[in-house]
Amino acid sequence: MKLTKTSWLIITIGLFVIVLAGLGAVRSQQVHQLDQLKDELALAQLKLKGFQFEKLTFRQKELEQQLSETASQSEAAKTTLSQPVKSITISDTLFDIAETNSVNVTEIKSSGLAESNLEGVPCSALSLNAQVEGEMDNLISFITMLNNDFAAGAVKSVDINIPDRTGEKKPTANFQMVIYTYQGG
Repeated sequence: MKLTKTSWLIITIGLFVIVLAGLGAVRSQQVHQLDQLKDELALAQLKLKGFQFEKLTFRQKELEQQLSETASQSEAAKTTLSQPVKSITISDTLFDIAETNSVNVTEIKSSGLAESNLEGVPCSALSLNAQVEGEMDNLISFITMLNNDFAAGAVKSVDINIPDRTGEKKPTANFQMVIYTYQGG
């Protein structure tokens, strides 16, 4: 079957219309995407204008200052904890505080140094158990002063025994204390 010139012309025009329609659809989709991207860009620019860089810069400075203060506090804590733990020094301090508060140290025990971790800082810890004897007010003052005078230590527990008033025994206080020293460099 032979096609005439008119048939070829109609087929060519039909193909041309189909290609043109396809190109029109692609172009329409591109225009739609371009419009959508322009809208998104405008929205992003609007959000960026609303963003306050001055506040962020100020907040950054505040955080850097807090970091600096925290670092200096950490160094101060390390310095306090870096004081060597010597049982003679601790005993001397313990007896001095006892004398100041008019109590008698009747017993001291220590399990020696142990590895410890104080708020995330590696330390050595000296656990100390002791017993003191004296008047009730003096015992309380002694324990309070003991807890305050050791910058790198703390009284962990106290047990006060009050004997009958008819006997000659004085009240006693058994306490446990831990003294820390910093291990790091």
